[in-house]
Parts: sequence; structure tokens; C-alpha cells
Amino acid sequence: MPISVAIVGSGPAGFYTADALTSSGDDVSIDFIERLPTPYGLIRGGVAPDHQTTKNVQKKYEKTALKQQVRYFGNVEVGRDLSLAELKDMYDAVVLAVGAPRDRALGIPGEDKKGVFGSADYVGWYNGHPDFQDLDPDLNVAAAVVIGVGNVAIDVARLLSRSKEELAATDLPEYAERAILDSPVKDIWICGRRGPIEAKFTNVELREMGKLAESVSLIKAEQLPDGVGELPERDKRLKERNLETLREFSARKADEKPKRVHFEFYAAPVEIIGGDRVEGVRFERTRVEGGRATGTGEFFDIPCGLVIAAIGYRSDRIEGVPFDDKQGIVTNQDGRVADGLYAVGWIKRGPTGVISSNRPDGVTVAEHIHNDFAGGAKGAKPGRKALEKLLAERKARVVSFADWKKLEAAEVEGGGGTRPRKKFTTVQDMLDYLDRNRN
Repeated sequence: MPISVAIVGSGPAGFYTADALTSSGDDVSIDFIERLPTPYGLIRGGVAPDHQTTKNVQKKYEKTALKQQVRYFGNVEVGRDLSLAELKDMYDAVVLAVGAPRDRALGIPGEDKKGVFGSADYVGWYNGHPDFQDLDPDLNVAAAVVIGVGNVAIDVARLLSRSKEELAATDLPEYAERAILDSPVKDIWICGRRGPIEAKFTNVELREMGKLAESVSLIKAEQLPDGVGELPERDKRLKERNLETLREFSARKADEKPKRVHFEFYAAPVEIIGGDRVEGVRFERTRVEGGRATGTGEFFDIPCGLVIAAIGYRSDRIEGVPFDDKQGIVTNQDGRVADGLYAVGWIKRGPTGVISSNRPDGVTVAEHIHNDFAGGAKGAKPGRKALEKLLAERKARVVSFADWKKLEAAEVEGGGGTRPRKKFTTVQDMLDYLDRNRN
């Protein structure tokens, strides 16, 4: 019998793990257990709709999914259709690749007001993720504040700033596109506790903000340092490019275009102000000492009707798995959680890096599995056969990879040749379509 491996979650970390396992030379049988009918995780539900090139990595993942050793069990949820304990009983190795789907809390008064959202929810909403299609954020506001200075913060601000023509080439769901285009928002603030040198966005993302059709990016010149200081060479080059781009923004004029994106650094949020709804954010001016933001006692307010907190994500607890509450990840040693149980991606190390940052996790866990099974010795557990039997007994509605390909074809056709796709945004719509198109 081959070594049976179940990968819970089908995002980048899961696919890099499957690719490493199938390339190892070991005799393996790999099953993806994915709670949604659709694969690819954040590639589908997190990458911005106007960044279609980034989504092309799913073509590589598809090649892995179509390998003989690999099966996809979509619409199957651990905790609903079967337990993790049952999965461990059936498989020699179980790999947790479920990501970090929850927002970190701001931890300030007023963050529960209407009009305040975490970026995980908001990004899921504009990406047509089934969990968030009913979020219904009120974009009928003149100003919005995005808290955080990473790529997600820039994604949120950029999509609010796009023109009708720019959005027409995306796979935004209709409800999100309509809400954005109908919004009267004119001013969007991207705010960070520390300075431009400590910001986490990449230069490609930052430069894109200077090329928007209807929005101008602005920053106060006095917030820009003269240089980036002593840093490792690679980090230094990145920070210098960011600083150069921000200097270009400092020379722009507020009346150049209909909308304005303001980069505001050295600003720590201390309170969401307003009644039931957000009416603004109170900030404390900071200075950076030893890489940390220290309050100066000077406060200022930015009036707004929408707040998106893009300050990081957390993983959910998984029953029966040790969890590090402080870091929001499963407790692990270089991807090892327990005998036969492993973790990759954000649930292993936290929400850091870019898509390809998950590849080393997959390679490491594939090496662990190789070593734990004596260099590819035969597995002892039934794996797929037992899973199929259990799911059939429980009448679980399983979506295969072939089913996903039908859904994908329908979405592409729905795009009409001008958009990448028109997404299904509810699980029921996906299942109904598959019922109508059985052959």
C-alpha cells in the first residue's frame, strides 16, 4: 500500500506540499480535503480581482491536482462531515493547510461599530467568497480609512479607487463592483503606526498606486526620511525603491484627479469614534525608536464612514490540536505537530510572505513524511478507500476536481470574453449548477 496522505485545505501551501510529495519518488496517495467546492484558497479568495496575472499560478496547481496519485474531495469539511480524529485513523499522514482565515482584532474602543471591518472579511466579500457574500458593507461614504501598510491594505485602497473601465477587466462579483462604482468616496487614507521604512508593501504594489486612472496618491514630504539606514542589502534595495516611489507621491497635487489616496505614517489608531456607526478614527502621533512605534501624546482625528483593518490574520483553533494563542498558529516544530500530523503555510508560521513563501513549508513536510516512513516504506492505513466509504455512508455531497472544472468553465463562459470569469458566490449555486449539468 502507498503512504496515504490527507491534506486539509487546497490553497498554495497544500498544493506545494502535494507537488513535493509527488516529486519525491515515494509511493504516495494524496487526497485534498477542502470545505468549499472550489480549490486554490487565497488564489481565488484573497488575491485582488485586478491582479489576474498573480492568479495564473493556479495552472501549476492544476497540474498537481491531475496527477494520478492525487484526488480532490471538495465540499467536505473536517468538523462537519468527519472529524480530524477519524481522518488520522484513516491516513498515515495528515497535513493541515487551512490558512489563517480570521482577522486580528484592533483591540481599541469602538471597533465593534457599524462600518468597521477586518480585511479578511472585506477581501472575501469583494472576491465573491461564499462566507462573505452577504457582508454588505455600506460604501455610501465620502472617506474611508484603511489601517495597515501591507499589500492587503493597498489592495483594499486600490480597488476603492479604480475607475469603471479599470474594474471592467476584473473578476469582481457584480454586487461588489456595483457598490464600489456607486460609492461617492473621494478620500482614502492608508495609515500605519510606524514609518515608510517599516511598511510591508512591495514596490510593485506601491508603484501601481501612482498609475490609477481616477485617483492620485499623496504623502506629506515631512514624513519621508532622508534614507533607509543600515539594513541587509536585499531589504535595503526594496526600502530604497519604496522611498523613491513615495517621494514621487509627495510631489503630486490633491486636485489632479477625482479621488485621493493619502499615505499617513506615524499614526497609531487608539479609538473608533462615532455613535452606532463609525464617524472617524482617532490616532496618536508616534515616533519610531528601535523599530517600535512610541506614542508622543499628540492626537488627531480622520473623519470617515468606513474603516478596514488590515493588520494581519489568525488561524482558527482545531479540536484536538495544540494551539499557540499568542501567535494564532498550531503549535509545531518545523511543521511537525504530532505523530502523523503536520502543518504548512499560515497555520504553521503565521500570515507572512507572498504566495511562493509557502513552497518551503511543503518541501519540509514532504521530507518529514519521507523520513517518518523509512524513506518511502509502505503505508499501513487504508486512506482513500476508507474516506470514500465514510463519506458515502454519511451521504456527504462531494465535489470532485472534474466537477470543479465544470464550474470553472461555466464561470469563464459567464465572463463573456471580456472578463476573466463570472464567479459563483454561493455553495448552493455551485451545487445546483452541477446537478443541472450531470452527464
